[in-house]
Amino acid sequence: STKIVVKEIRFGPQTDDHDYNFKLKHAKNFLEEGAKVKAFVFFKGRSILFKEQGELLLLRFANDLEDYAKVEQLPVLEGKRMSIILAPKKNTSASK
Repeated sequence: STKIVVKEIRFGPQTDDHDYNFKLKHAKNFLEEGAKVKAFVFFKGRSILFKEQGELLLLRFANDLEDYAKVEQLPVLEGKRMSIILAPKKNTSASK
């Protein structure tokens, strides 16, 4: 059976554009290699007040990667982390 690799990409709620683009590029590479990407926003301390910002960031991330990936799980908040799971679009024959 093929092993499914899940790569994690971590954001802060206030991630700036340069960091964002850098992480986006990494995510594209992971997806092209056939790995799933779990992107998450980690809320430290009071930054949990910026939940919406975190969600928008993840949705923008999914949107920017729509040519490469499909959303497997929409943003969900687990404790102090909000995560989204993206699965690669290509080589769908490999799944199941």
